[in-house]
Amino acid sequence: MTKPVLINKKIKNFKKKITISGDKSLSIRWALMASQATGKSKAYNLLNSEDVFSTIKCLKKLGTKIIIKKKYCEIIGFGLNNFKYKKNLTLNAGNSGTLGRLILGLLIHCPHKVKLIGDKSLSKRDFSRVINPLKDFGANFYQSKKSSLPLYIQGTKYVRPIKYFETRGSAQCKSSIMLAALNTPGKTLIKAKKSRDHTEILFKQLKIPVKIKKKKKFDLIEVEGKQNFPAFNYKIPSDISSSAFFIVLTLLLKESKLTIKNVNLNPSRSGIINILNKMGAKIVLKNKKIYKGEKIADIFVKSIKSLKAINCPSSLNASAIDEFLIIFLAAARAKGVSYFKNLSELNKKESPRLTLGSKILNMIGIKTILTNDSIKIFGQPNIKLNKNIKIKNYLKDHRIFMMSVIAALSFGGKWEIHDRDSIKTSFPSFLTIIKKLGGKFK
Repeated sequence: MTKPVLINKKIKNFKKKITISGDKSLSIRWALMASQATGKSKAYNLLNSEDVFSTIKCLKKLGTKIIIKKKYCEIIGFGLNNFKYKKNLTLNAGNSGTLGRLILGLLIHCPHKVKLIGDKSLSKRDFSRVINPLKDFGANFYQSKKSSLPLYIQGTKYVRPIKYFETRGSAQCKSSIMLAALNTPGKTLIKAKKSRDHTEILFKQLKIPVKIKKKKKFDLIEVEGKQNFPAFNYKIPSDISSSAFFIVLTLLLKESKLTIKNVNLNPSRSGIINILNKMGAKIVLKNKKIYKGEKIADIFVKSIKSLKAINCPSSLNASAIDEFLIIFLAAARAKGVSYFKNLSELNKKESPRLTLGSKILNMIGIKTILTNDSIKIFGQPNIKLNKNIKIKNYLKDHRIFMMSVIAALSFGGKWEIHDRDSIKTSFPSFLTIIKKLGGKFK
């Protein structure tokens, strides 16, 4: 068991340029898609995290040849449905909901039962949302629990296209069905509530037959399966979800400036920029470009005198779902009462983040009013802490850990923050970057 992080000093003002680790969503999707391509695919700046390592381990168990070099990762693919299935095969998705749900979509042809497991946190999450539509394709599932891991999947030779209505705004569910459609003859039709669209963009870039019609609240997606595609190289841009912690840290300090280089700012992921700017931040995007269909830019942020409260539009929820914990921290320092609603999905992540986020705010003296899908945060612009705070037994959620570190460095007090190892799942270099910015901890 690793020692907790101890912080008893606020961070000093800084003016820095930093580079953040590769985007996790794109890293996992690249690996899964490269395993189905024909030829050698290379990824540069692939995220070196446990979630990505879990993806690579699962693909290797399925017979995919993967070579990891110092500067890149190479995957050699042999086309659709090229996995080699051994009997009594177990795949471990670790902590990754993205991997766990998406890889099921690639297993709809497996001739034997394949067991899928995950860590304690992932084993509590809902898998029925992908199990039910994958059953419609013809896959069979065997479970001891109704909707969670562990589970067994056994595919079928007679996969059939489906019509699927995704109502939660879950990119993982949508992507799992799209990956299943790759291996399905005919056209699969998906009506999906708005969510991140990395998979659709990848399909387009690889010239996989896909048609997308964007409506106001839903997207209509048509995938024609059984079409092989060539290998592809990818320079993974930096992760907006990881960048978010340093954006808010800068806003909460005085006389600080920060530039974050080459960040993926896909509109389905960059809701935090819109939300913080509505709160009075003046975040500027520089050196904008399009890379393989994704919007990339440098983020420039500087401290401001005060943030203002927000009645956050629900339309921004899907594009900021992984960033709300750190947004709540910004609201804690804002002038007025901020209101965030329709966030029940937040309690279905690695931990019940809506509930635990509110609890941490209460611990630092911020009043909240919490329901099962909303939170009101009564901001205190002049908050300064001089008490002891201990963050422990929060289900080893990496975003809870990082939120707590930013709070300690911004608000003061003496903090004991446990579960340092949790950041290995998504952002192993988090504390290294904190040190580069001048943060001190033990």
